[in-house]
Amino acid sequence: MDFQFSPEDDLFRRELRNFVESELPDNWEGGGRWPEEWDWDFTMSLRKKLAAKGWLTMHWPKEYGGQSASPIKSAIYNEELAYMRAPGRDIFGVRMLGPTLMIHGTEEQKKVHLPPISRGEIQWCQGYSEPESGSDLASLATRAVLDDDEYVLNGTKIWTTLGHRADWIFCLARTDPDAPKHRGISFLLIDMKTPGIEVRPIINMAGGHEFNQVIFDNVR
Repeated sequence: MDFQFSPEDDLFRRELRNFVESELPDNWEGGGRWPEEWDWDFTMSLRKKLAAKGWLTMHWPKEYGGQSASPIKSAIYNEELAYMRAPGRDIFGVRMLGPTLMIHGTEEQKKVHLPPISRGEIQWCQGYSEPESGSDLASLATRAVLDDDEYVLNGTKIWTTLGHRADWIFCLARTDPDAPKHRGISFLLIDMKTPGIEVRPIINMAGGHEFNQVIFDNVR
């Protein structure tokens, strides 16, 4: 078995590295795991440029705005950006929500949500953990009750990374309280500007702000 990179892969690595190096400030020492206040605008700017190159969602199928890139090429992309501690990658939209919608979403959901992700125009966050359940999703207490054609959502999520910056949140809520605790849970897509949503910052010991508490009060 040949473990060498192909000439095409080597060419892509050089092109990507040269591009990112040209975009980073001369004194760039790298940001943290998540963008902070000081590098947020730069993060979004670089993300859009990566998207314009077709690299942000290169591993996505072509029908959804990707390149159907190989796992090797995708790994090179992540490796180079990590090595240079460059911002711009999108975990929640590109890596988590996008593939989920491709498999389980409706055609309308795909048409509405996938294009802005692939263009690097939107920030998503994840609403899973709760104050009394942590990552034990089977014990989540956030409820969504169907009222005509709308769900009414009440509950609290915590440790919501980038919740203060997010445009939308994908959120797990209990929609069938009579089902076994591992069932009766629905995956909801919610605009963070919807009335009834409150985002409270959680500041870490170093003064950084990446986590949040998100409260839903009769959110429709």
